[in-house]
Amino acid sequence: MPETRQFLPAPESARLWPHGERMATHRHPQGQLIYPSSGILSTVTDSGVWLTPANRISWTPAGFDHEHRAYGTTDVRTLLLPRDLSRLLPDRPTVFGASPLLRAAVLRLTDPPAPARDAALRLRQVIVDALLETPEQPLHLPKPRDNRLRAVTDLLYTDPADGSSLTDLGRAVGASERTLSRLFHTELDMSFHQWRAQLRVQHALVHLMNGHSVTQTANLCGWANTTSFINAFTAVLGQTPGRYQASLPERTPV
Repeated sequence: MPETRQFLPAPESARLWPHGERMATHRHPQGQLIYPSSGILSTVTDSGVWLTPANRISWTPAGFDHEHRAYGTTDVRTLLLPRDLSRLLPDRPTVFGASPLLRAAVLRLTDPPAPARDAALRLRQVIVDALLETPEQPLHLPKPRDNRLRAVTDLLYTDPADGSSLTDLGRAVGASERTLSRLFHTELDMSFHQWRAQLRVQHALVHLMNGHSVTQTANLCGWANTTSFINAFTAVLGQTPGRYQASLPERTPV
């Protein structure tokens, strides 16, 4: 297991991460909000992977071990929340939609010049109030514990476009289709097809950020046709891939 270290960032900060930059496993003494105003930032824990693109904001509670990776040049805006505000938010990593109000408040806190202390506290309260009214976004890909299931998901992580059936994947790892199907439901609370679609959608976010067309992205991620991709993407993100791509504030090639 990777070594965990305590990390003490500034109460608010802005830093440009190059593509592929990672932050090793760490935890914070306070809850942390991250808004990538460009690019995509992943949050990885023992229980799964959360992706935060430029129209989302992520939450990680205090004391929760996690690591990060940037996809594309990522402008990372970070806010720490005092305990009285942190207790109002979920006790697990979460991704929320970033409304124009949320984006503006985070940017005001992290852009120079810094607001006065009382104004900063009020802005944090506004951000938390807005988050409490914002539905969580299902951009979480859970990790399995069972070795057989982990072997299958590792194969799919390596090649999300792999169209192998669960039976074929089971043969590769020495497990039956029935056993694997049961494990997907009991461990990950989703079917094999739902998990693979979620994985492909996460990869599609990166391809769309890089400026690939909707059709190109569908092909790169392994969908049989563009319509299937659009339907799957919309089911997860609540908007079509074309509308999502148009909403990005910046597209930085990887």
